[in-house]
Amino acid sequence: MFIEPNISGERRGCIEVVCGSMFSGKTEELIRRLKRARIANLRVEIFKPKVDVRYDEQNIVSHDTNAILSTPIDNSQTILLMASDVDVVGIDEAQFFDNQLPEVCDQLAFKGIRVIIAGLDMDYTGKPFGPMPALLAKADFITKLHAICMRCGHIANYSYRKTATASQVLLGEKDVYEPLCRKCYFEAKGR
Repeated sequence: MFIEPNISGERRGCIEVVCGSMFSGKTEELIRRLKRARIANLRVEIFKPKVDVRYDEQNIVSHDTNAILSTPIDNSQTILLMASDVDVVGIDEAQFFDNQLPEVCDQLAFKGIRVIIAGLDMDYTGKPFGPMPALLAKADFITKLHAICMRCGHIANYSYRKTATASQVLLGEKDVYEPLCRKCYFEAKGR
């Protein structure tokens, strides 16, 4: 989905958002797009939130153990400082970033940079998560991915938390979360 330079040679930036529930393949898709950008000899810089150390402190790693090196950062403003001479910026786990991330992505796109973002669109309660709603509103392209419901096998778009912890942010894998369809999610929540 990269927007090629126009006839005058001017670079046009864009914002691409890959969203969905846990285990839907968001990070896998982000890694695929970033690797293709590198194959095209584009300059790529990749970021992830410092808090995400599930698989690796530096690499972005998908559930299928596909990986790509990234820079862990504490806040989105750091991206502007570190992405000065690039063609493509990749951002994983966008829901964990501060609410300045949409503005940061806008600034990058206005500079002619392709910005590819992956993140959960909803938290475990089914509510919009962090800066994701604003990113979806600003996106030029949106890809919504779905997992498979672990209870009935239908398309899943909810991340059901199997523990009673009430904190919005709880890093975990299949031991803590399972993807569920709408019907199974609401049955599991006792509604």
